[in-house]
Amino acid sequence: MIQISLNNAGKRFNKDWIFKDLNYTFEMGQHYALIGNNGSGKSTLLQVIAGYASLSKGVIEWGESDTNSIYKQISLAAPYLELIEEFTTLEQIKFHEKFKPLRKDFSHEQLIEMVGLKAASNKQIRYFSSGMKQRLKLALAIFSDTTILLLDEPCSNLDKEGYTLYQEMISTYAMHKLIIVGSNDTQEYAFCNQHINLLDYKVAGNNS
Repeated sequence: MIQISLNNAGKRFNKDWIFKDLNYTFEMGQHYALIGNNGSGKSTLLQVIAGYASLSKGVIEWGESDTNSIYKQISLAAPYLELIEEFTTLEQIKFHEKFKPLRKDFSHEQLIEMVGLKAASNKQIRYFSSGMKQRLKLALAIFSDTTILLLDEPCSNLDKEGYTLYQEMISTYAMHKLIIVGSNDTQEYAFCNQHINLLDYKVAGNNS
C-alpha cells in the first residue's frame, strides 16, 4: 500500500528551520492540504515528498518504494517547474511520456482539447500566456499514470474558467489518488479532507 511517512522530519536553510519535528503519515486515497503563510514551508515539504530535496533532520519513507523509484509514482505541478519553451504542446506531451506515462484512456488530442489548448497544439510554448502554461502543467500532472499527485499553488495564473477546469479535472480524474496540495487559497484545496498547518512546525531561526 502506498503511504508516505515523515518521522521527526525537519528542513533548514543555514540556521533557519523551515519546519522541524514533523511526524505525519499520508495514506493512499486521502487528500491533504498543506497550509500556512508564505515562507511556512509548503513548497519545501512538497519537494521533500517528491524526492527533489533532502531532509536536514529525520526520515521520510515511501512505503515499499525508495528515492530511486518513488519518482515513478509521483506527479507534481508547480509554478516553478519549467516547460520546454521550444516545444509545441504536442511535443511537450510526447516528451513528458518518455519519463512519466499518461493514462491510456485519453489520446494526446483529447487531453489537449480538454484543457482548452486545441488551437495551440502546434504552437511553441514560448508564445503561451502564463495561464496556458499552467493548464498544460496541470494536465501533465493530473493525467500521468501515477498514484501520488502533488500540487503546489495549482491555480497560479489561472482565470475563473481555469479554476473551474482544475476543480473538474480533480473531481473526475484524480480523487482515487493520494493528493497533497500546498496552498493558501481555499478554492484550490476545497476537496481535501485533512489540513496540516505548517506553522505548527515552525521554529524560529538560530535554533539547533
